[in-house]
Amino acid sequence: MSCWETLADYGLRSLGIGERLLPRDNFTLCQQMVLIGSGMIWNIYFGVLALCSGFFLATAVALGKAAANPWLRKPAEWFIFVFRGSPLFIQFFFAYFAFLSLKSVSPIFDPLTAAWAGALIVLFLNTAAYSGEIFYGALLSIPKGDLEAADAYGFTGWAKFRKITWPTMLRLAWPAYTNEAIFLFHATTLVFFSGFPAWQQRGDALYYASYFADKTFNPFVPYPILAGYFIALTLVVIGLFGLANRRLNRHLPQATGRRLKIRPNLIR
Repeated sequence: MSCWETLADYGLRSLGIGERLLPRDNFTLCQQMVLIGSGMIWNIYFGVLALCSGFFLATAVALGKAAANPWLRKPAEWFIFVFRGSPLFIQFFFAYFAFLSLKSVSPIFDPLTAAWAGALIVLFLNTAAYSGEIFYGALLSIPKGDLEAADAYGFTGWAKFRKITWPTMLRLAWPAYTNEAIFLFHATTLVFFSGFPAWQQRGDALYYASYFADKTFNPFVPYPILAGYFIALTLVVIGLFGLANRRLNRHLPQATGRRLKIRPNLIR
């Protein structure tokens, strides 16, 4: 079988398109690269949807934590504390057993026990908590002069938030938020170890990498391939967020614009 035939048969296998059975022997480098790359579709799915939806919840949580009203502030503080204070791996397991309990109540909750829905919810809540704390710190760092100038120009309420507060918050938070986005995509590999099952053997990239490592007794081929895919994905994220960062700071002189610095979280 040529590499092109392998790509046609297994390129979209993680979505249920193409060959149903996995290779059993005579594993080639092309098969490993194609199948692990196919599994990356799910990692990108988890990361993109969790990041996009978590962005809006994080904004609401940051505003709630900064609110003077304790009925808004306390739930936001506890939400951030719970999800930042507990390991993501443990959150997956608690969520899975909670969704199993809901499944026994009504069949409408059946999708929540599958990885595509249940694991996505956990990642969404987790990144919203971390991003909410980042945005909250940025809110506190907004120069008072900017807010006073907005008041002097007659900006109030929603107009002030949309034109002054929110853009300034994003400019200040974007470098740290970029690191959170990178971590989120890396954290999608934990879905493989969680209790959420892969539907009909349509797993993520680590699912296929582990399959080849078990079958060949050689982890030094599939896992470096997996790492290479994530390095490429990280470069894409850095590039896209760098474009957004330049857009946010387009009004600043090039020499004084806030440069995007990547500071990976070594311990979390």
